[in-house]
Amino acid sequence: MSILVTRPHPDNEATAENLRARGHVVLLAPVLKFEPVAFHDESETGYGAVIVTSANAIRAVAPQLPDLGLLELPLFAVGEHTAAAARDAGFAEVIVAGGDAASLRDKVMHSARDKLLKKKSTLLYLAGADLSRDLGGELGAEGYSVVTQTTYRMAPVKLLPRDVCESFAAHGIEAVLHYSRRSARAFLEAARGEGVEISALAIPQCCLSETVAGVLREAGASQVLVAATPDENALFDTLERALRTRLA
Repeated sequence: MSILVTRPHPDNEATAENLRARGHVVLLAPVLKFEPVAFHDESETGYGAVIVTSANAIRAVAPQLPDLGLLELPLFAVGEHTAAAARDAGFAEVIVAGGDAASLRDKVMHSARDKLLKKKSTLLYLAGADLSRDLGGELGAEGYSVVTQTTYRMAPVKLLPRDVCESFAAHGIEAVLHYSRRSARAFLEAARGEGVEISALAIPQCCLSETVAGVLREAGASQVLVAATPDENALFDTLERALRTRLA
């Protein structure tokens, strides 16, 4: 029996390695494909900090960072995974939030109150093309000026890998891991297109957040579990709980 990981490449490889270390057989079905968007910032804006909600935003602009003059700025990362990508890209001052956009917003606001960031600073938000939350608007309401630059998009993958479809047909997959609302929707569309939607939704769906879980519940999944906190270790704990329940 296998665990299906729907996370996009290259992050899915690290997830698979961690799952195998825990004794699981893993299948990969990256249902979104990373596509960088050309970054052009021709303004003369003096930014006080950079905010990032995905490691993909860092990957998209990494080759340009030395020329953009951003590496000396503090960077607010949504979680540790994104923070690691920022450090690898050369950011020296990385402030890590609790794993979601709400905690990132709060971290920025607390930093201003703690004198680590000037109130009403101009922030550069390196973002994806599809935003699940208006982080710029929320920070704008708190007095910040937020410049949002789209640096990447995640395009849906229309088809599931053949070995994944065969495993669904043979009831060889015991749980699916979901990391974002968009990837959950893309997974459902691909499963529907391949004719394996019923099998796919009949097994535990382990989700990084309640927002992600809502997509699966609306689609009719009956076994939807949500990680206690929006990080991968908590998601793995949720997976183990789901598997124990199935065996009970």
